[in-house]
Amino acid sequence: MGDTIHIPRVKLGSQGLEVSKLGYGCMGLTGVYNAAVPEDVAISLIKHAFSKGITFFDTADFYAAHTNEVFVGKALKDIPRDQIQIATKFGIVKMESGNVVVNGSPEYVRSCCEGSLQRLGVDYIDLYYQHRIDTTVPIEDTMGELKKLVEEGKIKYIGLSEASTDTIRRAHAVHPITAVQMEWSLWTREIEPDIIPLCRYLTD
Repeated sequence: MGDTIHIPRVKLGSQGLEVSKLGYGCMGLTGVYNAAVPEDVAISLIKHAFSKGITFFDTADFYAAHTNEVFVGKALKDIPRDQIQIATKFGIVKMESGNVVVNGSPEYVRSCCEGSLQRLGVDYIDLYYQHRIDTTVPIEDTMGELKKLVEEGKIKYIGLSEASTDTIRRAHAVHPITAVQMEWSLWTREIEPDIIPLCRYLTD
């Protein structure tokens, strides 16, 4: 008989979100770094992760043109909603000639949120990230709409992905930012001089 796996809990930000310290990034299920897996396999992998104590699942509307969110929604529909934390992202419209086309307009924010809620089959999203920052739209405008979605109960917490220190500060002034998603690894250390200290300061 195998040992029971205990995955500790960790708080993100200072607004109350608590997740499993080990999360499950769902992007690879529908291919990016590898071939996509069949739907039934993707669903079984997500359910297996939950059975091992992982409660934090990360997806995005851009992954496989919405398919990734659909897989996540199907996998988690039979699990009590209060036992899982779902993170998804909006903002990337398409990849065009090697460039990322983004949209951070309030109208787009709301339409993306409504679409994600439907595909995931949930009433609210625990952590909603802006996947990439739209430099043509003031971050205050994007955050203003996200704040409205929090007030309406459609999202619980707000995150930013690949944001600068200035963007994080300005966004946080509109509504508290719970999480910043950027690569931080043994070979990627660029966020240590500025981003990490800022995040620590804002959560104190």
